[in-house]
Amino acid sequence: MRNKGKRELFPSASEDARAAELCPPSPQTLSSSYRLAYMDHEFLMRDELRPVRLELELLKPELILKEHNIESTIVVFGGTRIPEPKVAYEQLAEAEAAASKDLTNELLTRRLRIARSIVAKSRYYDEARKLASLISQASKTSENPNYVVATGGGPGIMEAANRGAYEAGAESIGLNIVLPFEQKPNEYITPELCFQFHYFAIRKMHFLMRAKALVVFPGGFGTLDEFFETLTLIQTRKIKPIPVLVFGREFWDRVINFEALVEEGTISPKDIELFQYVETAEEAWEVISKTYTER
Repeated sequence: MRNKGKRELFPSASEDARAAELCPPSPQTLSSSYRLAYMDHEFLMRDELRPVRLELELLKPELILKEHNIESTIVVFGGTRIPEPKVAYEQLAEAEAAASKDLTNELLTRRLRIARSIVAKSRYYDEARKLASLISQASKTSENPNYVVATGGGPGIMEAANRGAYEAGAESIGLNIVLPFEQKPNEYITPELCFQFHYFAIRKMHFLMRAKALVVFPGGFGTLDEFFETLTLIQTRKIKPIPVLVFGREFWDRVINFEALVEEGTISPKDIELFQYVETAEEAWEVISKTYTER
């Protein structure tokens, strides 16, 4: 009752904004200084307002996710440059055709080598898609928690995970980031759960605030950043341990020598136990489901 009385007594921000528009124009009212602070875009963009923008970026997705009763997520990270197999084979055919015209061209040869590598990794697109479908289908039953798939919202592996949830008739989250290239929301994200961030730090907070498991597929700098930040937070006990499942041991063993970090004394042998390798969607889902059914 007390809150209701406050709403009746004081005008809302929207009501005051509409009232301000009724004021007759004059040199005073047309000045930017007279504009309501929360309606002043130029003011909000000032460097001094960065703390306010940080708070808004943290608060907006938080409120919307609460309104949708989303409490548990399975977060999927992975490369933007790993498309579905059909597209990967089309890219390979183009690279083969170009290389065949000039066998001495090192750039074309390198492009062909990369295209073949992408084809080999394109199976992870299917695995991410399948895993998201398994998660979403299981979450529809009363005996399972309501897990919602969350990704970075872009193409590649992220698209695959959102797609798997979409095809299972479930909602999914996309946490996009403003970039000068390549990043735009994929078409499978639930529109009401598609967010855009300016700050990487706030975006990464939202990845983990509701996460019950983290699934990491082969990827580049962004995937590595998100993967290692999670490991660091678990290692330093800034967050409670959650399953961290890493797809593709062959890829990761080639890219990162975790054993060398142990041998150099820069991490503990137990730190390698913070994550585990998986190769299939079924294997990953079994680990996740067992983790929470056995508690």
